[in-house]
Amino acid sequence: MRTAPRRRALAFAAALCTAAATAVLAVTVQAQPAGAAPAGPPARPAPPATPSPSLTDHPLTAAPSPLDNPLKGFARFYFPGDNQNSGYPRSLAWSYFGLSEVMTNAANCGSYDWSIVDSALNEIASYGNQAAIRFFMEYPGGTGSHPGNSIPHCFDGHVTYRNNTFWGTVSPDYDSPYLLSALSNFIAAFGARYDGDPRIGFINLGIVGLWGEWHTWPFDTDTADGYPNLMPTDAHGAQIIQAFDTAFNKTKLEIRYPDSAGGAANTRDIGYHDDSFCYKEGSPLAGVTLPQSLGGASYSQLQRAVNMGVENKWITSSMGGEVRPEIQSSAFTSWPGGSGQVDNMKACIELEHTTWKINQTSQSYSPSDPNVAAAVRLMGYDLSATHAYFPNTVSGSSATVGVTLVNNGVAPFYYPWTVTLGLKNSAGTVVKTWDTPWDLRTVQPLKIRAFPDWGVGADPTYRDFGYPQHFQAGVSLTGVATGSYQLVLRVRNPLEAVSANAKKLRFGNATQNADGWLGLGAIGVGGGGGGDTTAPTVPTGLASPAKTASSVSLTWNASTDAVGVTGYRVLRGGTQVGTSATTSYTDSGLSASTAYTYTVQAYDAAGNVSAASGPLTVTTSASGGGGGGGIGLDDFDGNPAYPSAAKNDLAKWTGGNCFGNGGGNGVVAGGALTLQYNNCGWFGSDVATDVSAYTYLVVRVRGASGGEQSHFNLSLGGASKVFGDYTLDGGAHPVITTSYQDIKIPMVANGISRTSPAQLAMGFWYGGNSSISIDSLSFSN
Repeated sequence: MRTAPRRRALAFAAALCTAAATAVLAVTVQAQPAGAAPAGPPARPAPPATPSPSLTDHPLTAAPSPLDNPLKGFARFYFPGDNQNSGYPRSLAWSYFGLSEVMTNAANCGSYDWSIVDSALNEIASYGNQAAIRFFMEYPGGTGSHPGNSIPHCFDGHVTYRNNTFWGTVSPDYDSPYLLSALSNFIAAFGARYDGDPRIGFINLGIVGLWGEWHTWPFDTDTADGYPNLMPTDAHGAQIIQAFDTAFNKTKLEIRYPDSAGGAANTRDIGYHDDSFCYKEGSPLAGVTLPQSLGGASYSQLQRAVNMGVENKWITSSMGGEVRPEIQSSAFTSWPGGSGQVDNMKACIELEHTTWKINQTSQSYSPSDPNVAAAVRLMGYDLSATHAYFPNTVSGSSATVGVTLVNNGVAPFYYPWTVTLGLKNSAGTVVKTWDTPWDLRTVQPLKIRAFPDWGVGADPTYRDFGYPQHFQAGVSLTGVATGSYQLVLRVRNPLEAVSANAKKLRFGNATQNADGWLGLGAIGVGGGGGGDTTAPTVPTGLASPAKTASSVSLTWNASTDAVGVTGYRVLRGGTQVGTSATTSYTDSGLSASTAYTYTVQAYDAAGNVSAASGPLTVTTSASGGGGGGGIGLDDFDGNPAYPSAAKNDLAKWTGGNCFGNGGGNGVVAGGALTLQYNNCGWFGSDVATDVSAYTYLVVRVRGASGGEQSHFNLSLGGASKVFGDYTLDGGAHPVITTSYQDIKIPMVANGISRTSPAQLAMGFWYGGNSSISIDSLSFSN
């Protein structure tokens, strides 16, 4: 079952609609250590060495970096059998595991069956991706593929179990010596097996609390609300954190909050996992990521970091999490700012120094969306080589090679992957390689955004931090035949030892090849060649063999070059939209019935670029459906089967979570989807289709009691409102009754993007307790 689990990432915030929950959160923040204060601007690292003046400078041309660079950007949920490389480019997959799925022996807590973990890791790696994972014991409603109650049965009779009546979960006594001993042993075995495993990018310190998120709200430290505290003491929580830190010395770790277990992770190499990223909630709206100095709530992720003085932890420890599901469909519509419940997205990324985020709805994003691309490139590292230094011709048996790298992202690369230099011959074959001691972790972001709390200037203020980092090494040319070569560089992803499809770390340069090798320039060995300055020939025969309403396929004839063509730049309207190592390219995310003009340029490893090809103008097809009719998103007639097929009538993903019927998904029966909710529930259905030909979103719906329009919000195409707040023709607002009616929402008038509708999503987090039945969802005139 594919649910893209809609759990409340910060369950404290689940009831922020109520004043009582706000009070709970305020108490939580007040519990910070006395005297805690922001760390302030971090000291700059030591400046790097300078290039040897004896070497020839070869300037390198910048270009947009790939969107699926490893260990950064978006992650989507792992579902066995899914095509993990469909949708928006990515290199990460997220997966939960129930602790009882590994601790399977009811008679022996020291016996572990890792097969479910290895199976997932192997499938994820087969797509060239790396995993981010978390174990849990309590998951309200379960994930559909992992049990909701994942307390190992070997705890039975040894550990007291308590009921979280709010969420309907069983919570073990986290202070039990038996439990703490068993968890310490499990974590040690976990680390012994997987620390440094190239299939894993990040491990979240789960296990404790709901969804493994280190909270049991409302059964927490605020017992004044009448709910007992089910969380471990800070001392016992610190034992679990220490066990993880001891067990994992290579793989990056992350924990939910900076103040978890009294901040026990803050002096260790453990980052944070903000899984309500850049969301605004409450009345008035307040951010749950940004600090109070930028309109954030008192309990926000970065306010907690500021309170603990760890807002600069990103320098050595990764920052992950999840884009809050309610805003995923519209998170980047107003980039670089935000709108409605989307906070200032650029500020969130820059101040948190975000490296990666779970974002299931990114499946529906257009790869050509410039807003999303800008955000993804800003996340984590964004490396570019600005200069290479080496002699044009080498007559001896050795040479010195230098490279200057810059980081335009918000965080460093966190792993010591090997940087390799090489030589390519005229056929493009690598004939010699040298591993270097260069450490990419030292290439820190050039600029960082200051917290207003630092008092160093009005927001936004940017401060110099990293430097253009220069690396230099000697290489032996013994055994290299006389001739002309291309000097190249690559970073070796350890996953390559496991999967031939491993994503390559690539630089933001025009000479970056799809095979992972970055062209540094031409070099002659033994007196031959060197200093290639000849551009490839102009590509010819540009044609379009196929097109749709949203994409254009292009082909052209190959160019030639004195040394070898590295790739091609594809330009739309004179602006580069992509590159290709072959003589074909598909441009997607386009508008229907629209003319686009393309040209293509060839480039070689020395950075020489040809003139543009002759232009080709292509008009995309008209949208499907057309005319005065409409297109159906879903009529819930059971075909495709819901939820097992996880497809709507557009053959796109759909699913739900946390509803009181259908195992959390809701139930399709009698041609309608019934969603039973009690202040908990999320439903999503991907559109990812241009609906510009239509005027209305039509929701055919009825309620069990009537008046349910105030119980949920609906998000589509950048708009996100409580359903009853949408404006209908004539100025009225939707009212749900006990009889079916077609509620026609004019999209343009409500700020819904028809060209990029992304996903239709409904969140039932507004205090309601009822059910609605949806007969159909469609677009019409």
